[in-house]
Amino acid sequence: MLQSVDFEVFGIVQGVFFRKYTRDKGKDLNLKGWCMNTSKGTVVGTMQGKEENIEEMKNWLRRTGSPMSKIEKCIFTNERHISKEEFSDFFIKKGDKMYSK
Repeated sequence: MLQSVDFEVFGIVQGVFFRKYTRDKGKDLNLKGWCMNTSKGTVVGTMQGKEENIEEMKNWLRRTGSPMSKIEKCIFTNERHISKEEFSDFFIKKGDKMYSK
């Protein structure tokens, strides 16, 4: 079964390559979605894929992140089952642009 989950990560998660590591981990787990910095210093995103891969990514977002990050907490919202993924890859959003590499 496929799942979709939104997330927001708090702590030292900007300026420490958090989005790049999040994108790479998402791709490693065959997840689709996106992540981006916010003006309040957090990283937000959406991830979609198999439930077991979503669970692994949740644990990674809560505990690991990028090597220089310091995660205080991660909030997951809008968890739902989906019939198909809405994205073709895992992207980093910057303004109106999306980067997959």
